[in-house]
Amino acid sequence: MALVVKKFGGSSVATTKKILAVAERILSEKKPDDKIVVVVSAMGDSTDNLITLAEGIDKHPYKSAYLREMDMLLTTGEQVSISLLAMAFQKLGHPAISLTGAMVGMKTDSVHTKGRILNINPSRVFEELDKGNIVVVAGFQGADKFGDPVTLGRGGSDASAVALAGAMKADECEIFTDVDGIYSADPRIVKGARKMKEITYREMLEMARLGAGVMQPRSVEMGYYFNIPIHVRSTFNDKVGTVIREDYTMEDNYFEIRGVAHDQKVAKVAILGVDNQPGIAHKIFSALAKANISVDMIVQSIRNLERNITDIVFTIEQTDLSEAKKVIDKVAEDINATTVLVEEDVAKVSIVGAGMVGSPGVASKMFGALAKAGINIDIISTSEISVSCLIKGSQLTEAVNAIHDEFFSE
Repeated sequence: MALVVKKFGGSSVATTKKILAVAERILSEKKPDDKIVVVVSAMGDSTDNLITLAEGIDKHPYKSAYLREMDMLLTTGEQVSISLLAMAFQKLGHPAISLTGAMVGMKTDSVHTKGRILNINPSRVFEELDKGNIVVVAGFQGADKFGDPVTLGRGGSDASAVALAGAMKADECEIFTDVDGIYSADPRIVKGARKMKEITYREMLEMARLGAGVMQPRSVEMGYYFNIPIHVRSTFNDKVGTVIREDYTMEDNYFEIRGVAHDQKVAKVAILGVDNQPGIAHKIFSALAKANISVDMIVQSIRNLERNITDIVFTIEQTDLSEAKKVIDKVAEDINATTVLVEEDVAKVSIVGAGMVGSPGVASKMFGALAKAGINIDIISTSEISVSCLIKGSQLTEAVNAIHDEFFSE
């Protein structure tokens, strides 16, 4: 007997035909004594369509005044898919019940549209499993202390699934998606991308943080915290996918890096003509933090040494741009900055791999690949196991392929 949590993304349940196919597959693989929990996302483009509806009211629906109502709106997408999947199981002869995030005890903070899971009390899930039900759970959502729905941000269904698996001490968490594993780059962009058999939590967390959309960073963190193996595999075939775990268990081809990640949903903000004195950076970034806006790739450079004037440049998520602009404009006025510039035609491309540690020249190879492709680097940031470059968004595909060819040509 095994307790398994299975997560299916929006493309896997995009139509009622696909929902029936998911139910059929789960039942065909289920052993008689297995207990199954299925976490699902909204159908296909449902979430995007809901956002479009909100944009019909205000073209900037992520303003702070609307965030609670955005969560009220967006959580309906998953409720449609869970009810239909539960009905599909029942049609096929197996008892099932659908539960929202609140019903499964998914407690979050009150940061609407970017909630974090605080704790889970899955007693209702165990009760339903003991009755013989397959339990179908709405991903991407929980409820705060007031009972209000809170969504978990981009890729939040993965976080729901892994957190639930950890809280229930499941044997495994399977993430079903439209690709059959984790690749050295997005296979939709790089034809020669290589599927990995395994990847460590640490490397996958960095890949996810830097834009690899196949997994959400928080879900990888939870897998590491609960030590739950995460098996990423395809909805549409039976191939073995990629297992995310603490350490490698098999021999694999050695590469200096494990993968190339990219993120096109970023914007660059430059605050120009700032006095180079203590406390200025704190004023800028503490104000953004209070507005729950995450910042990445921070660069501060001296523009005028004689006048002691500096420029501060950083990146944020595009969805935060409207709110961030309000905060930044106010702070810029307070610190007497010359001007604020925003650029949206940018993208971040990164290399990731624990093999980078103690391997001189890895960064220079990345920069050389971009130079050969005629791609200029705007900002560079590094961590122990990653190097990231900000480039023109229109050159992203070319950049990812050039870097991948440099490191995976063998």
